[in-house]
Amino acid sequence: MRVQDLSTPAVVVDVDVLDANLRTMAAVHPGPALRPHVKAHKCTALAAAQAAIGHRSFTCATVREVVGMAAAGLGHDLLLANEVVDAGRLRSMVDAAVRHDARVTVAVDSVATIEAAAAAGVTEVLVDVDVGLPRCGCAVADAGHVADLARARGLQVRGVMGYEGHLMALDDPVAQRDRVDEAMALLVAAHADVGGDVISAGGTGTHHLHRTVGHPGGAPGVTEVQAGSYALMDSHYAARGHPFGLACHVLGTVVSVSSRHAVADVGLKAMGMDHGNPTTGAGAVWFLSDEHVTFAPTRPVAVGERVAFVPAHIDPTLAMHEAIWLVRGDEVLDRWPIDLRHW
Repeated sequence: MRVQDLSTPAVVVDVDVLDANLRTMAAVHPGPALRPHVKAHKCTALAAAQAAIGHRSFTCATVREVVGMAAAGLGHDLLLANEVVDAGRLRSMVDAAVRHDARVTVAVDSVATIEAAAAAGVTEVLVDVDVGLPRCGCAVADAGHVADLARARGLQVRGVMGYEGHLMALDDPVAQRDRVDEAMALLVAAHADVGGDVISAGGTGTHHLHRTVGHPGGAPGVTEVQAGSYALMDSHYAARGHPFGLACHVLGTVVSVSSRHAVADVGLKAMGMDHGNPTTGAGAVWFLSDEHVTFAPTRPVAVGERVAFVPAHIDPTLAMHEAIWLVRGDEVLDRWPIDLRHW
């Protein structure tokens, strides 16, 4: 099969760029120093490629991701880095972990999340700490108390996690380093009250600022980094100068052409838009509709022509599609199901 044979819109990944990205990150944070976040691609085949290069621990955002990873034989050490209060849903995850001999750890930050985990039969947790992103996580001063409550309910507390997501895209590198240091100082302080072997943090945008076993520079104390987007990348992260190539684009077909603009079949239902419009070498993107992208071509384009659009945010884009098409040049090498979609 050739790329021209694909039905569009289609998620296309350059296998050589993907491989280079995986190797680049593994050189910085080898083996257990990286806990890749599968929410970025929701694809067990891609996770298997990450495991093959040495990363056997994974971060998940949903129960479905945990269940799917366990069923795929990738359950060596799975972290559900998300608060869940639905004990029934957690129980289905625990059952899957038992069935597939997987190790599962769950983030907790309150009495309610501890009670849900205990009721579901979860055995291991991390205390999620607020390090500045206004999302989940307990206050630093409360972390030790949350850990005590978890142990009182029979849960093993492996350590702490904290996500400095508000610092992923700071333009000033000096300010970013300083603020990441401050956020990680909070996490290390919480860990002193919690205990355990794990201090989990970070993402693609701050991966270079964390000191792990393989990376002597950066904020001290972190044992693992939860980066995910690095594998495929997107235009939002690429603009920040990280050493990873744009491996992924959504292939579209031009369906209409006028004197001023052209339209392709890559719309809002095929592209994550929270970080802005996609980009294309074919011209300036004006806007997206449900099923269409309207752009101003920088050269003549014809109806039926294929155009590549790079998403600004890879994670929600991949969740909208059923498969990744692996290519080298114009040759389609493989089809990887995006099998961890939905909830």
